[in-house]
Amino acid sequence: QVFGLGSVAHMVLGENKLGSYLGVNLGFGFGVTMGVHVSGGISGAHMNSAVTFASCALGRMSWKKFPVYVLGQFLGSFLAAATIYGLFYTSINHFSGGHLTVTGPTATAGIFATYPPSHMTLWWGFLNEVLLTGLLQLCLFAIMDKQNNPAMEGTQALVIGILVVIIGVSLGMNTGYAINPSRDLPPRFFTFIAGWGSEVFRARGNWWWVPVVAPPLGAYIGGIIYLLFLGSNTPREPK
Repeated sequence: QVFGLGSVAHMVLGENKLGSYLGVNLGFGFGVTMGVHVSGGISGAHMNSAVTFASCALGRMSWKKFPVYVLGQFLGSFLAAATIYGLFYTSINHFSGGHLTVTGPTATAGIFATYPPSHMTLWWGFLNEVLLTGLLQLCLFAIMDKQNNPAMEGTQALVIGILVVIIGVSLGMNTGYAINPSRDLPPRFFTFIAGWGSEVFRARGNWWWVPVVAPPLGAYIGGIIYLLFLGSNTPREPK
């Protein structure tokens, strides 16, 4: 998370086009890759609350682990936001003129959480998040399914990172592709207490709840689609 938020900070605050939208996608994607390497042996690299929810709902993980995993995800994401705020504190103040705003030409709240463009309606954005997270979960199942055509042993982290990059560069423009409640809500709460105020929850028609509700629903639907139509129940010839 810290790599992804840092890449957004570069895009928003950087002079002479130091950052870019592609850089943001690479930051989040390969940040996920590093996260898988760091935590894969401990938690199975559960960094996404929507994926954790789908794993529990589809019987692949005990519900007893759900609150513990989500607590860890939210705490890590909150600390990532605090870290980026500390590292870029002077740049944020310089860019914004000392006024922490959520919308407008000098808005900086978007460094930490997603805010869709003004033309995006709430429910259209909701459908976007459901679809994108569904694709994420479906592809994650495919990457790890040893009875299908999984990623080569040792390359799963890299392939998952590439998956996040692909989702971002091809489908992320409409909503900022939160695709993860723990990516969006904890940093948004951090901005609330750090000086941006309650506008972080009211902006864009109370958008804040969409990245919390839509991704778990999308992950569950994507997982069901994979298991019903593409999963390992289909007999395959041994290679």
